[in-house]
Amino acid sequence: MAQDCGTAKLRYGWDLKEGPDQRTGKGQARPQAHMTPFPADEFYNETQAKIFLQFYEQTSRIVFNEFMEATWNYVTNITKRNRKNMFQKEVERSQFMMYFGSRARLFKTDHFQSPEVKRMLSKLQNIDKSALPTEDLREYNRLLTYMETTYSTAEVCLDEGPCLPLEPELEEIMATSRDHKELLWAWQRWRDAVGRQIRPVFEHYVRLSNKAAQYNGYKDMGALWRAKYESNTLEEDLKQLFDELQPLYLNLHAYVRRSLFRYYGPEVIDLRGPIPAHLLGNMWAQSWENILDIVLPYPKKPPEDVTKIMKNQHWKPEKMFQEANIFITSLGLLPAPPSFWVKSMLERPTDGREVECHASSWNFYKGNDVRIKKCTEVTIEDLLSIFHQMGHIQYFLQFQNLSVIYQEGASPAFEEAVGSVITLSASSHKHLLSRGLLSQEHQDSEEEVNFLLGIALEKIAFIPFSYMVDVFRWKVFDGTIPKTIYNQEWWNLRLKYQGLCPPVPRSEEDFDPGAKFHIPANVPYVRYFLSLVLQFQFHEALCRASGHAGPLHRCDIYNSKVAGKMLGDVLKLGSSRPWQEVLKEMTGQSNISSKSFLSYFKPLLNWLVNENVKQGDILGWPDYSCSFEEKNTDKVSFLGMVLEPEQAHLGQWVLLSVSIAMLLLILGLGCRLRYLEKQSLDKDTMILSTLPYTYFLGIAMEPRKAARKQWILLGLCFILILCFIGLLIRMLTQHSRKPPWMRSESHRWE
Repeated sequence: MAQDCGTAKLRYGWDLKEGPDQRTGKGQARPQAHMTPFPADEFYNETQAKIFLQFYEQTSRIVFNEFMEATWNYVTNITKRNRKNMFQKEVERSQFMMYFGSRARLFKTDHFQSPEVKRMLSKLQNIDKSALPTEDLREYNRLLTYMETTYSTAEVCLDEGPCLPLEPELEEIMATSRDHKELLWAWQRWRDAVGRQIRPVFEHYVRLSNKAAQYNGYKDMGALWRAKYESNTLEEDLKQLFDELQPLYLNLHAYVRRSLFRYYGPEVIDLRGPIPAHLLGNMWAQSWENILDIVLPYPKKPPEDVTKIMKNQHWKPEKMFQEANIFITSLGLLPAPPSFWVKSMLERPTDGREVECHASSWNFYKGNDVRIKKCTEVTIEDLLSIFHQMGHIQYFLQFQNLSVIYQEGASPAFEEAVGSVITLSASSHKHLLSRGLLSQEHQDSEEEVNFLLGIALEKIAFIPFSYMVDVFRWKVFDGTIPKTIYNQEWWNLRLKYQGLCPPVPRSEEDFDPGAKFHIPANVPYVRYFLSLVLQFQFHEALCRASGHAGPLHRCDIYNSKVAGKMLGDVLKLGSSRPWQEVLKEMTGQSNISSKSFLSYFKPLLNWLVNENVKQGDILGWPDYSCSFEEKNTDKVSFLGMVLEPEQAHLGQWVLLSVSIAMLLLILGLGCRLRYLEKQSLDKDTMILSTLPYTYFLGIAMEPRKAARKQWILLGLCFILILCFIGLLIRMLTQHSRKPPWMRSESHRWE
């Protein structure tokens, strides 16, 4: 083994010397090979492929670890120095991947005997953005960092008072406020602070994304993202799943719309139309559990407030992570290592650092070094989010003995589903009761409907949003949605799939997709839609293994070593086998199925259908559209500039005053010219005849002819002034409504 590795290093060594780029011919930093001149057939045979992969394995862990450390340092302490270091490590990682990825393509695997060697080489060939030439890669990384940092550091400032970040202040407003004007303020200001800043660079990001995809052999970045699912029918399968789940969503939408109508009244909610996107308890209206108090089916039997119980019991962020660790180890799975508790960022730092708060799990490719980054608040929502993130950590720990190439989920959706399947048990009445977070031992039928609706407001409400985010981006990448109508098409899709409209008209100056983290952060989203379905498929299989009998929503796999072994066996495989095989091993099915999802919510669906029929509610939002016109903002356009209304108003008066002054000046010059002409005619014609010529605009001509041309010039100036005044009047009256600065504030939606 040692001899083989030495040979590999000799033949496959790489460095970062300057050399011409193979595609452009320009001098750019590229890894240079040190290869012995073997014949092609001998050099690229299966034995050499194994040596090549061994060398990749040895070196990749070092390169990836350094990159992850540099990125971690930046997102947990956003400084220019850390950003510069992260950029450098990203370039090194990309050069490394470019080197090994391009050489992996040279192996002709058709006659290789080992399926594993074939699979590893195939996965190594897709190098994503690393395929870009160095300067393009640097620019791409700058764009990505700018967008993500803009999102992470954005704040909304009060007129007189502090500035509010998204987490937790703005999210708290969206979750708890019931004043639709305050909700509109937070909703609109967040999009002004983020989306409008990202809009100018997004089209450049799209261009470079597609360029990277084409270097990898794909038509566009959407095609590259879809290729990770190893399925030729992915888009058709997604649509089929969405269609199967749509009745659940339509019935929930109709019920929630009716409840909001009762609360806000007909001036805000139309019972046949879409729902304003700011009223659903979440900045993106992707989950609606925060408005459970408004839509609760049986308000006389409200669920216990778990967040309040946690705070009364003096829970701290670390205890919340320990609780998730206890659940996982009860299944016989691996505990979080000691270094996890030391190196993770479990709550927002208090030392003044700027950090990225979006929750994420990290694998550092070095021993047991795994971490979570999260600005934890003591709430039941954050507790379940921690269970989800700890599911990712368990995946990392289980597959760490595999090749680096296989250290990822069987598919991107598997990674998400593993964390979420644990939350289905952790959020059950049975489990919360056993952990002292509920006191009422049994649920009657009405309380069960209340409980299921609470889960539905998170899971069912998420169905269309998780589906349409990447439908939008795929259309952007393939050019179906051009840059001129990004925002319009975003809202067209949100109307089509979610039945939502913006609370105020939007324009192409806005970029509302950019107000969702995963879009500026370049994170594919369809994984969340697939994982939404997969988690229930996993849940049913694990519940069956644990011996659970009864409705699926009552299952809790806590303490089941059998279920834990089934889950652990799947996690150990990483991506070493196609996800269809892994799914069949766990569930007996090789395709993602919606049956478990529908089974879980069947009691609630029956109740929703009966309730909607009883109320006479229609499903959907027929014949409705969202208004998309110039946004009613506080600023107005004046001579190509966007100004405050007072500034524009002052500018228009100055312009009008200048026009009047010019008009008076021209009239004065006309009178003066007429007076001089009359005076000259009264003089002796002999005197006039002694003048050989006069000048007009620098041209010598007869005096009478010069006078005539002066009158013509004066007339043209007069016409120009009239046009100027007419244009100004049109600027003031071009809308049938009052000018923007004279309009009263309106919160209507159409």
